[in-house]
Amino acid sequence: MDKKFVEAINVQLNFEIESAHVYLAMQNYFAGKSLKGFEHWFQIQYHEELEHAQKFMDYLNSRGEKVEIRGFETPRNDFESILEILEVSLNHEKEVTRRIYNLMSIAIDLKDYASINFLQWYVKEQVEEEANFQELIDKIKMTGGQGVLMLDHALAKRGK
Repeated sequence: MDKKFVEAINVQLNFEIESAHVYLAMQNYFAGKSLKGFEHWFQIQYHEELEHAQKFMDYLNSRGEKVEIRGFETPRNDFESILEILEVSLNHEKEVTRRIYNLMSIAIDLKDYASINFLQWYVKEQVEEEANFQELIDKIKMTGGQGVLMLDHALAKRGK
């Protein structure tokens, strides 16, 4: 594999680990507010991000490339509202999407068809991630924040 592309994948897999910690901080924010459904929903987000990182690690290892685990920024732990958390999360996922598209562009330029095929899963996943957060934002806005407890109850039922 192209060494610059391997580096770009390493950067992304570390960003996925950082993303997991962003959602872990949000999960614990909700735990502190006794919103068990939101807490559960963000716990699943946390685990999904770690799985995304693991897929990148497995891919690099399968191609005989070196995985490099690095540090990351301390995630934000305090927020003004549920809506703010959801909007921050949506913007974060949009950044992930931008980064995945950048990786795809590199793979296309390199004519690295194995990587193009591998990255297709992430492209599809990002559509789902953004849609999930947008739906939650829409529901909070639609209810004027009054439906939080009903939404919290519904989010507690989210499966893996």
